[in-house]
Amino acid sequence: MSSAPGSVIQIEVDDGALPVHVYAPESGSGPGIVLVQEIFGVSPYIAGRAADLAAAGYLVHVPDLYWRLDEPELDESAPDLLQQAMGRMSALPWEHAVADTAAAVRNLRATPEVTGPIGLVGFCYGGGVAFNVAAIEHVDALVSYYGSALPNLLELAPAVTAPSLHHVGEADSYLPTAAVAAIRDAVTRPGVELHTYPGADHAFDNTRPEFHHAEASALAWQRTLAFLDTHLARPAA
Repeated sequence: MSSAPGSVIQIEVDDGALPVHVYAPESGSGPGIVLVQEIFGVSPYIAGRAADLAAAGYLVHVPDLYWRLDEPELDESAPDLLQQAMGRMSALPWEHAVADTAAAVRNLRATPEVTGPIGLVGFCYGGGVAFNVAAIEHVDALVSYYGSALPNLLELAPAVTAPSLHHVGEADSYLPTAAVAAIRDAVTRPGVELHTYPGADHAFDNTRPEFHHAEASALAWQRTLAFLDTHLARPAA
């Protein structure tokens, strides 16, 4: 693999060059995953999860969806980090995030080092973006962590035909019980799993102490790796 873990490539899109962070497995090749960021961007946490997936044998591409925004990088130590991130997310048109992620999927599919199926893994904001992209681009698996936009995307559910795994905290501040029930009703079909986690709030997998729920994070990640292994590393013949 020519790109070392954590290196950046550029994908040409209609209005410029989309930066994509690359995390390669030790072998240099394998099934592919496009990992879609939270509202905090390609943060140290997202980079850590990309590295985790690469260590599990996947070639991981992480598009920087905020590349068009003429704003300074988020300050991870700022007390108003969440407010800054919400403002940045609001400044990015949804259709741009979806189009860029779809471009990343197509580029990954054409990458010679991808030796198997490809999937989408998205967190929070990225969980919704990944769901939207799975409705318009063929992928072999989708993992959505507490996709905050899902309640507004449920009309796309019939078009999301890939095997899918959803994780939601039972104490999610952004996805109340009624919203989770609506998501479950819309996505339920053979090949789809939706798991809820007692006591876990939104962003429970994020390692920042104000978000992290250790038990939910560990169990959800175990389920994620098993799901990806089934559908990407060991696809049915």
